Amino acid sequence: MISPLIYFIAIFVTLLISLIYAKNVFKDKQDKSIFLASSLVGNTGNLGIPLGIALFGEASVPYTSILNIANIFYIYIFSVYFFAGDKFNFINSIKEVLKIPAIWFSVLAIGFNYYGFSLNDDFDKFFTMGAYTAIVMQLIIFGSFMSQIKVKTANWNLSFHLCLYKHIILPIIGFFVILYFNIDPFVSSLIFLELIVPLAVNNVNLASLYNCKPIDTTFCVLVSTVAFILLMYVYIQIIDNFFTI
Repeated sequence: MISPLIYFIAIFVTLLISLIYAKNVFKDKQDKSIFLASSLVGNTGNLGIPLGIALFGEASVPYTSILNIANIFYIYIFSVYFFAGDKFNFINSIKEVLKIPAIWFSVLAIGFNYYGFSLNDDFDKFFTMGAYTAIVMQLIIFGSFMSQIKVKTANWNLSFHLCLYKHIILPIIGFFVILYFNIDPFVSSLIFLELIVPLAVNNVNLASLYNCKPIDTTFCVLVSTVAFILLMYVYIQIIDNFFTI
């Protein structure tokens, strides 16, 4: 599929711009790390896939799933590198990336799917239960940090710049990249949808793992979610007017 390639092109073009932007905007090293690690990472799994089903039906699942895998690779390679870069040098940051199990299991899953292997019902239930458990644990971690947020002293500056890039800059760049490739309107809509979803909760997990202001990262996720809700009507109008037949 060409959809992950288009998704990555939009992400990496925006990342190149954000590297220059972050260097001139953030004085705090950890704020810079959070911005670079989180600003392009969306909730393509828990939100993107269900939202795709709600708007476009179950035919969207193969596309949103592969885009979610692309997002996972970005998170556990580039986001981990930026978070770890605050604590380690270049070589050790790369080692931290290679320690992440999700990368290797994602590669295994792609190969598993490519060669047409299948699981029996018992194994399928086992992995499904594990996935649901992981989601619950992820939300518990998120909730524990959310309870520590104080609105008056929250990092509004970081949240503003993150939302600017996630909900304005990235959609604009993604819009023109998608138009340039002139692909099927249905696929175009799904790529754009996966680019606009709010920040992923995984950012909080990684910020906590590397002790990189997890409470500020949690606040950024909350602000991003509110921004997404406020901009949702605009996003849908863009999809209706430019990407659908």
